[in-house]
Amino acid sequence: MSTIRFKALESLINREPIMNAAQPEKISDYFGKGVFGETAMREYLSKEAYEKVKDAIEHGSRIERDIADQVSSSMKAWAMNQGVTHFTHWFQPLNGATAEKHDSFFEPLPDGRAIEVFSGSNLIQQEPDASSFPNGGIRNTFEARGYTAWDPSSPAFIISNTLCIPTIFVSYTGEALDFKTPLLKALHALDHAAVDVCQYFDKNVTKVTATLGWEQEYFLIDEALYHARPDLSLTGRTLLGHSPAKGQQLEDHYFGSIPDRVTAYMRDFESESLRLGIPIRTRHNEVAPNQFECAPIFEEANLAVDHNQLLMDIMHKVARRHRFRVLLHEKPFAGINGSGKHNNWSLATNTGKNLLSPGKTPKTNLQFLTFFINTLKALHTHADLMRAAIASAGNDHRLGANEAPPAIISAFIGTQLTNVLDELEKKVKTTGKMTPDEKTELKLGIGKIPQILLDNTDRNRTSPFAFTGNKFEFRAVGSSANCSSAMIVVNTMVAQQLKEFKIEVDGLISKKKLDKEEAIFQVLRRYISESKNIRFEGNGYGDEWVKEAAKRGLSNFAKTPEALDAFVSKQTLDLFEKNNVMSHREVEARHEIQLETYTKKIQIESRVIGDIAANHIIPTALKYQNQLINNVQGLKAIFDSKAFNKAAGAQLEIIQEISEHVTIIKNSIDEMIEARKTANKISDAKKLAVAYCYKVQPFFETIRYHADKLELLVDDEMWSLPKYREMLFIN
Repeated sequence: MSTIRFKALESLINREPIMNAAQPEKISDYFGKGVFGETAMREYLSKEAYEKVKDAIEHGSRIERDIADQVSSSMKAWAMNQGVTHFTHWFQPLNGATAEKHDSFFEPLPDGRAIEVFSGSNLIQQEPDASSFPNGGIRNTFEARGYTAWDPSSPAFIISNTLCIPTIFVSYTGEALDFKTPLLKALHALDHAAVDVCQYFDKNVTKVTATLGWEQEYFLIDEALYHARPDLSLTGRTLLGHSPAKGQQLEDHYFGSIPDRVTAYMRDFESESLRLGIPIRTRHNEVAPNQFECAPIFEEANLAVDHNQLLMDIMHKVARRHRFRVLLHEKPFAGINGSGKHNNWSLATNTGKNLLSPGKTPKTNLQFLTFFINTLKALHTHADLMRAAIASAGNDHRLGANEAPPAIISAFIGTQLTNVLDELEKKVKTTGKMTPDEKTELKLGIGKIPQILLDNTDRNRTSPFAFTGNKFEFRAVGSSANCSSAMIVVNTMVAQQLKEFKIEVDGLISKKKLDKEEAIFQVLRRYISESKNIRFEGNGYGDEWVKEAAKRGLSNFAKTPEALDAFVSKQTLDLFEKNNVMSHREVEARHEIQLETYTKKIQIESRVIGDIAANHIIPTALKYQNQLINNVQGLKAIFDSKAFNKAAGAQLEIIQEISEHVTIIKNSIDEMIEARKTANKISDAKKLAVAYCYKVQPFFETIRYHADKLELLVDDEMWSLPKYREMLFIN
């Protein structure tokens, strides 16, 4: 066995779980202790400051400088009581990670003493370098100024003895350079549009909040094996490796007993997360070996996004303490399930109503149908944009595989709700007015919705956007993604659709003199008909669906470069601009950043697979081949020709096979490098991404196929890379 692989495997022997640090007996004793939330604000803020901050959180009102000074002083006192010495503006630039620059409270005085200072200006605004983060051409290197600005709606928290203040990140000229800014604008647009529609049903509704419950899937691998695999450590996935004899085919890992080492790790990162107010509640084994999942209780969407970004950071940090590495790549191992981050989305009113949950009366169920059908209509109109929202190099490997939704966007709503919509479409006339009997019959049917949904909350795992009883589950989001990408699109498109719905209903009321309910029915009926093609109840994995989707006019963008085109379509640019979410320049910049990110990831993978194949696979194969050759030469020296052919036949075949595989790998590497050189001459971001997608990446499969064949031929003791069977099963 190679030295590297031997040491990696040897380090696993007798490895015991790291014991968790002692925690308070109940989670409720320490939940949110590291957050400047409701409890801390009541204790440390004056009544005036508390009310101003609450108003800013609930209504987006401005916080004046004198109040900011009070808040910063109280925040500092609270943080210092917990041993904090530094503060940072915590933001989410367009590189997909989080960013922070730490400053000390410490400030020297002229007389040689020092004090701790944290002013309102420190709280409200900071000035990080804007040119060193992805900006899509919005800022030049010599135009470095950018600003972070406090987001009061997401509470400050303490991690690593540092006070972290969630902020937006914008350029000197005001363009958004982060995920949070457009998300907040999308949520604001949705709030206003949804409240206007809610007024048809309940005048007490004054605010509508988008809620999000994400489900984070991930893999764990022992750190020794991780470091022995250059592809894992540099790209997050295995670019080579033959499938093991046993993978997930016995379905014995899903919801199975969690290994002790993993349980210790889970408890550790959960306790840190809970202390930071992340309401983690669920943990379990996922389908693939070494794959797991955690999920929180639903929260307001902006806060939920912050919590997911923070959780991913915590998971990585805690994993190192347990001698693990977390893999958030969408497809780290070929042949088994990849990882997603299901985004469960719904709408809640200030009156406590879930707008995507049926009620007890025909009136509340008409409200439910209004938001339900408008969401389907928005999905149908902006399906290509929804695909673009979850496009990435990693997710391309997952979408359409055995555990993930296909790249074709569709919605699953279940047989019973399909029947409800079909009945509504059939019974509502397109012209004239309904008779009292028709209205009564329709209302009686709508009133039965809660009963028919009792046993109709099953999930279609093949659906990218499934209705699951009181929410839509956007299953196609990748595990490494920032949830904002999906949530910006979902909330903006639904906001626009609700605006259009209200205009149409009001028009029927004023021009055709229809009553409110009949006007609503008429518009909903048309929406049902117009969006019918987006609804699909069957198996999204089958070839039949690909053909059927094409007949329905639904797009099937299998690769990211084409999928991203939807971001810069006139429809999308108008959508974001009309709702004041992003300007044309901001959207176009993000499109360019995503293309560049895609290209760079494929470029890195190309370099890594070429390096491993040339410096690990080929030398190991040739070394083993030389052993066989020496053995064959020895056999030839002691046997006559007839006996020699019989004794050495199998070895000669293996020698020939090794030569063929090595030759193809070497030639493929050379051709891939030339394809890369040709692609690198392209200046246009889209054309460059396409070149890497269709001219460079195809060599990966060829190299992998022949390298994996060599893995089966070469002496196991000589193979330098940890194999799937060694990486995929944690004891």
